[in-house]
Amino acid sequence: MKIIPAIFEQTEIRRAYDEKTETWWFSVVDIIQILTQKYDYQSARNYWKVLKHRLVKEGSQSVTKCNRLKLPAADSKSYLTDVATAETILRLVQSIPSPKAEPIKLWLAKVGFERMQEMADPALALERARETWQKHGRSEKWIQQRMTGQETRNKLTDFWATHEINKEDEFAILTNIIHQEWSGVSVKAHKGIKALKSQNLRDHMSEAELIFTALAELSTRQIAETADATGMTENKTAARTGGKIARRARLELESKTGQKVVTGDNFLAPPPTKKALPATND
Repeated sequence: MKIIPAIFEQTEIRRAYDEKTETWWFSVVDIIQILTQKYDYQSARNYWKVLKHRLVKEGSQSVTKCNRLKLPAADSKSYLTDVATAETILRLVQSIPSPKAEPIKLWLAKVGFERMQEMADPALALERARETWQKHGRSEKWIQQRMTGQETRNKLTDFWATHEINKEDEFAILTNIIHQEWSGVSVKAHKGIKALKSQNLRDHMSEAELIFTALAELSTRQIAETADATGMTENKTAARTGGKIARRARLELESKTGQKVVTGDNFLAPPPTKKALPATND
C-alpha cells in the first residue's frame, strides 16, 4: 500500500494506493473537511462521526464499505483512519450539501484516470507535479530543487524498505529524527512555524530549506549504505548522523549571512480581505 497525498484546490487529501487491486483509498475526514469547509480537523472528524451514525440508522451501505488504514497525521505519526474508495466517496458526497460537491466529483474522476496513465508512464507524475507547482507560482529554480529533493527522498525510503523498515510510522519516526537534527525543530513544529495544517511541508519550503533537507537525507542514506544499517536501531543512528552533517552546514551558513534558514515563509494564498461595511446614519 503506497501513501500518495493529492492536492485539491491547495488542500492536501491523504490517499493510499493498493497496487494489488489497483484501488485508491481516500481519507474520509479530509474529503469532509473540504465539503463542509471545516478546516479544523476535529470539527470535520465530529461531523463525520454524526453523519456516520445517521447513515447507519438510515440503512445506508456506504459506511459498511469504508475501510481503516494507517495514514500520517499532522504530528508525523500514523493513525488508523477511515478511508473509502472513490465510488463510496461519491455516495457520501450526496449526503453532504456543499458547493464543493461537484468539483470533488470531477476531481475524483480525474485522479483515477491520471493514475492509470502514470502507471503506464511514471514520468507523467513528475510532469503533473511540475505543472501544479507552476500554476501555484513557483519559480523554475524552486521546482528543480523540489524535484531533486524528492528523488533523494525516494532513494532513502527505497533503502529503508529493503532494510527492515517496513511500517509507515517507522518511516515517519526516522524522517522526524533527520529533520530535528538538521533544522533544530520537529516536522510538526516546522509546519506550525509556517502556519500549515494539512498541507505538505516540503511544498512550502524555501529553496534553502529544501537543499538542507536533501543534504540531510542524502547524508543519511550514504551513511546507512556504508554501514549496511538494518532495522530501526541502526537506521536511527544513521539518521542522527546524517541530520547533524546538514545541521553543521546550516549553522555555518547562518553565521555568514545572519539569516535563519528555517522561517515562517510559505506559499499559502493570503486570506481574503474583508470589505468595509458602508457607513449608515443609524
